[in-house]
Amino acid sequence: MVSESEQSIDRFLSLPSNHSFFLFGPRGTGKSTLILQRFKNNSFMIDLLIPEQEDRFSRNPGELIEIVKALPKKFKHVVIDEIQKIPKLLDPVHSLIESTDKKFILTGSSARKLKRGFANLLAGRAFVYHLHPFSALELGKEFSLSDALRWGLLPKIHSLKSETYKTQFLQAYAHSYLKEEVWAEQFVQDLDPFRRFLEVAAQMNAKVINFSNISRDVGVDDKTIKKYYTILEDTLLGFFLEGFHHSFRKRLSTKPKFYFFDPGITKALNRTLSVPLVERTSAYGEAFEHFIILECIKLATYYKTEYKFSYLMTKDGAEIDLVVERPGKSVLLIEIKSSKQITKESLLSFIKLTNDFGRCEAICLSNDPYQKKIEHVKLFPWQIGIKKYFLD
Repeated sequence: MVSESEQSIDRFLSLPSNHSFFLFGPRGTGKSTLILQRFKNNSFMIDLLIPEQEDRFSRNPGELIEIVKALPKKFKHVVIDEIQKIPKLLDPVHSLIESTDKKFILTGSSARKLKRGFANLLAGRAFVYHLHPFSALELGKEFSLSDALRWGLLPKIHSLKSETYKTQFLQAYAHSYLKEEVWAEQFVQDLDPFRRFLEVAAQMNAKVINFSNISRDVGVDDKTIKKYYTILEDTLLGFFLEGFHHSFRKRLSTKPKFYFFDPGITKALNRTLSVPLVERTSAYGEAFEHFIILECIKLATYYKTEYKFSYLMTKDGAEIDLVVERPGKSVLLIEIKSSKQITKESLLSFIKLTNDFGRCEAICLSNDPYQKKIEHVKLFPWQIGIKKYFLD
């Protein structure tokens, strides 16, 4: 059931009406709602989460051709929800794109099975888009930073009013992910170590990954830990942020960080939903940094698709939170601070690193309500900064 609140939020992602496309995103980000809002009146829907439909098309994928060719002309689009359930359907879809005037909308919450034998994703005949949880800018006046840091920004969370319901939803989401995305698809043979891995990975969210340390905590070898992280990526539960490669180069750490796609899911996995976040604590600062990085990436996915993200850390531990390579522009270096008053003293390391970097633009995004400039660093309230650099 789609809530009125979810329906009322205008999503930033623009989708074509005259071309077939894939729409990927974790479960619960609102893919089906968005498609219904924009294509409901002239679309024929197939939902592979319905067991009868999954069973039918698993047995005979070619039946899709017969069904689509018999559709009335009023149906301009054919929507197949959760296409990863039956990757073999891409063969008849490919044929139908070539032989009919129907446009296909293929949604998915996992790319893992589609990569096996279908890596070309219809050889460019369908565009590829990604939908994230709500952005703070999408929510506008309905946005609450404290709620976003604690509960995340999945559409369903936004519609729930009590902490009990929010906790139950996020816990159920984590359980459903294990049951439906991992175990049912047979991505792992033994669920217990993967369950332990999820908790450890959530505790290590936004930190530099040490595969050996995690393997000891989980009780499996390094190779298995790397496989587990690949499963998280392929099922869209998170992404790697690689270390930046630059000419001052040899001083840099290139180990990746991993970020879960939503703060609420991260807290559900590391079992800290009941722990409130308190300003001016390290936990609050880490949650705020996670949130800002997700916001930048969400908006770039929709508006700045050629941007490339990484982080920078020197061998002695000095760090730049986010490095954004922008084609045709200087590299954007971003410092993220949760404080409400930013001083020069708190930026000294960032100022030095960005001076050493060379040609770049250096900014700080924070909870400070005033725009400032300290030496060459421009300071923005985070809402203004992300809008200026990733939306405008």
